[in-house]
Amino acid sequence: MSAAPSQSDKSQDHKLPFQLRFARDVVDLRAAQRLRYRVFVEELGSDGEMVDHAAQLEADRFDPDYEHLMLIDPARSEDPLEQCVAVYRLLPGEKAARLGRFYSEGEYDLTALKTSGKRLLELGRSCVAQEYRGGMALFEMWAGLAKYVIEEGYDVLFGTASFFGADVRRHAEALSWLHHNHLAPEALRARALPEHFQSMDLMPLEEIDRKRAMLAIPALIKAYLRLGGTVGEGAFVDRAFNTVDVLLILDTATISPRQRAMYTKGIGG
Repeated sequence: MSAAPSQSDKSQDHKLPFQLRFARDVVDLRAAQRLRYRVFVEELGSDGEMVDHAAQLEADRFDPDYEHLMLIDPARSEDPLEQCVAVYRLLPGEKAARLGRFYSEGEYDLTALKTSGKRLLELGRSCVAQEYRGGMALFEMWAGLAKYVIEEGYDVLFGTASFFGADVRRHAEALSWLHHNHLAPEALRARALPEHFQSMDLMPLEEIDRKRAMLAIPALIKAYLRLGGTVGEGAFVDRAFNTVDVLLILDTATISPRQRAMYTKGIGG
């Protein structure tokens, strides 16, 4: 695997046909926002106060302060705004301290994380273009993210992930499965803000059909669970974005050697 981007080399390209890099300028940022518009707005019906329907951009006020890890397929289109096929938005804890907050703090009390003594990296706004799902795109993104996390020495990755559709009843079984089986350890257990707290304990464990619950959990959340990821306590119902959000928390020390090797093959070689 060729080198993935690090903080010191954000323009490193991945093997063709993909290029993996951090956004370098306003055109790159708009390409990331265009992909987010295609997925979150056109596919999933989300909206927000800074969504630009005329320009087809899904933006918010946090974008200028975050890093945007992008997977580019130059062969997809001659239009640079349509070449981004996957994106992740990242904010290191040190930068959040300077800015005064993480994005997730609009939904969750992060005191447990912020006082843990661990180096934090917030992840968000993750999406993959529809025609690239099920292929190598997400793996390429995660391999690049793994290299970045290892090189920069982050201990805990966290961020909100969404069930699409703001009707909590529709997600009751899956949310309850997460609550009963995947709550974060107390030392890292962020909690939904009291004014927005939506209990995830909606069904007794013995009434949950495990297979049905797992099928209802979005693929990204399941991928984190396979790595050893956990969830904060309580959910947040985002009616403007038409989602029910949970907070994913991954202590990198808990990632199994097999999973770590899968995403970091070739690193340091």
